[in-house]
Amino acid sequence: MSPDTEQTPSRGDPEDETFPSAETLPLVRPLDLGALRVHALEAGLQRLDGGAMFGVVPKPLWERRTPVDDRNRIPLALRCLLVEAPEGLVLIDTGVGHKVDDRFRSIYGIENAGDPEEGAPTRLELAIREAGYEPSDIDTVILTHLHFDHAGGATLRDADGELHPAFPGARYVTHHEELRFASSPNERVRASYLAENIDPITRYDLWDLVEGDEEITPGIRLIHTPGHTPYHLSVLLESGGERACFLADLCPTAAHLPLPWIMGYDLEPLVTLETKRRVLERALDEDWLLIFEHDPRVPWGRLAPDGRTLRR
Repeated sequence: MSPDTEQTPSRGDPEDETFPSAETLPLVRPLDLGALRVHALEAGLQRLDGGAMFGVVPKPLWERRTPVDDRNRIPLALRCLLVEAPEGLVLIDTGVGHKVDDRFRSIYGIENAGDPEEGAPTRLELAIREAGYEPSDIDTVILTHLHFDHAGGATLRDADGELHPAFPGARYVTHHEELRFASSPNERVRASYLAENIDPITRYDLWDLVEGDEEITPGIRLIHTPGHTPYHLSVLLESGGERACFLADLCPTAAHLPLPWIMGYDLEPLVTLETKRRVLERALDEDWLLIFEHDPRVPWGRLAPDGRTLRR
């Protein structure tokens, strides 16, 4: 593993209590994993309620790990991955996108503005270009699940108000039951799934649906990691004997590494607990690099022997 250390420290500075903003994050953090070139793309920030993010963990414990704003919200990255794989360019998750209104942005504290005049409605498109590519170059989009902060950038609304896939040259990959679940009328889940992020991909027949654990292309394998949603996926990258895992919402930040530190948003928290146990035990045994989607300060790290913190 040889990260670009000038741009990407292996850990954030735990002494820095400055509340981050999207502009303080580098657009791209590159690293090499064997023969794979991986780019962590900073697609912006959102702010979610700290109590919801840490579930049953008391606030005096979790607030030591992260600052809160005056609405009790904590800053969360919208980190996506762009992987230069041997058989194509793969984007993993897409952030919030640009289609939500001002009220939605205010509630969730979304900061992801790009440069619309340059054809980049959000920071995701800016980051893809910073990495040396155009959105049209992407061959595969993997969506770990279809919540708005992971699938929002999968589609776009044009100047006429019409919805289209944001990556028309790509196939979109997710769990086939996650797609079905996203249309559930259940009041507990439906606010997290927005039809505008999903229906255009169906209309253009761009889905490649999987059953669970499956290799998408050499070096990129999906792992079924249920709990947050029943059909949530994480992504394992493997090359040259090295492994990295994009955890998505199985473990959204480094602060969520202890097994019982589970989001209140998780639909099946006891399932999350056992999934984390299985995945983190393997990560420790095989020395995986763990990549966090929502941690604004810690993009990645390796487990310490205690299995609940990162090595320094």
